[in-house]
Amino acid sequence: MPKLKTHKGAKARYGVTGSGKLVRMKRHSSHLRRKKPKAVRGQYDAKLPVSATQRKRVLALVPAYNS
Repeated sequence: MPKLKTHKGAKARYGVTGSGKLVRMKRHSSHLRRKKPKAVRGQYDAKLPVSATQRKRVLALVPAYNS
């Protein structure tokens, strides 16, 4: 059976915490950031958990995150 290939775009966009949760960043975080309010800019710094409906799709794209 051939090796499973990692989707490099998904690997760059998603990460795994120490407890095994998948996390992501918000979109639009760098586009025209200077003119956004400070409260909005601060919201872009936090990592968000991946929803349960998207978890299976992300794990299929990045097999290394399964373990």
